[in-house]
Amino acid sequence: MAVVRLDNLSKRYTGTADAAVDRVSFTVADGEFMVLLGPSGCGKSTTLRMIAGLEAISEGALWIDGRQVNTVPAKDRDIAMVFQSYALYPHMTVRDNLAFGLRRRDVAKAEIERRVALAASILGLEPLLERKPFALSGGQRQRVALGRAIVREPKVFLFDEPLSNLDAALRVATRNELVKLHRRLGVTMIYVTHDQVEAMTMGQRICVMNRGRVAQIGAPLEVYRNPADAFVARFLGSPPMNLFPATLRTDGGRALAAAGTHAIPLERWRTEALSPGREVLCGIRPEAFEIAGRTTAGTATVTGSLSAIEPLGAETLLLVDLGPGVGEVTARVRDDVDAPIGSTMALSFQPASVYLFDRTSELAIPAEGRA
Repeated sequence: MAVVRLDNLSKRYTGTADAAVDRVSFTVADGEFMVLLGPSGCGKSTTLRMIAGLEAISEGALWIDGRQVNTVPAKDRDIAMVFQSYALYPHMTVRDNLAFGLRRRDVAKAEIERRVALAASILGLEPLLERKPFALSGGQRQRVALGRAIVREPKVFLFDEPLSNLDAALRVATRNELVKLHRRLGVTMIYVTHDQVEAMTMGQRICVMNRGRVAQIGAPLEVYRNPADAFVARFLGSPPMNLFPATLRTDGGRALAAAGTHAIPLERWRTEALSPGREVLCGIRPEAFEIAGRTTAGTATVTGSLSAIEPLGAETLLLVDLGPGVGEVTARVRDDVDAPIGSTMALSFQPASVYLFDRTSELAIPAEGRA
């Protein structure tokens, strides 16, 4: 096991104006499961490849287990990496695929057999050891790829979107296997994904990246509940947070966000702490909405035209057009909805569920109890 520390790590490619990774700093604790999350092109995989030694570091320092490894070859960093592609040797059995890397390193035969048997036991591969990759399912192939990393017994495991090639059901099953594997091995793991569900369910902490920089680091629910900026608010959540332009104002001592024809109450912000006329982005998560009149949960209401209904079984997504200046918002409700498209729909919500972001910088405007 090992601590991994990135100190202002940057990567610049020749002929490009912007850095692919720009002064990224964070520390992964010994035995921690850290997830790097962000859209394509945000620099997460490049960061992982620098940790692995597959990309040269342009600036900054990288430390693994207390040793600076900027110029240390990948083979000497004591890490194991699992890629999106399984990259198994098609002419070899599962047993030989697991053992191949150890044989190349001249590990003793008895030790190879011990490590292969242990990895096969952990991943449930014992019945498959004599099969070749063509006779395996996608999930089984991914487990073999994981097994090749496990047999190396490295200090750090690196995963570069390893579940992307699996179907939805297999992704869920393999995701759970990875979490169990981490608990069993207790080893440091860094996992790259663009899937916020994977990040929320697997990581002990997540590092959200945007345009080569760190946008926010924290425990999954902490980041979800307290996004540092509008990008994090949009990216973390499915469906994403509704964000619409508004202007701050006061009315009878109450703080409000005026959005189109709607006045959103801001009970979590002190009136004296807000500047009337300030332009902001107002955010409400889809699950914060209820259909007005069906519950007593909401104390504020917005009304618009129903644009679409998406029944998902346990819940229903509603697209409601709140008119000029706001546009469509998404509501995720548990109710069955039987209303004609174009009909008037009133949505209620708790004022405590409202978020505010500065319209220019898109940084969060902290409220009492949500710093």
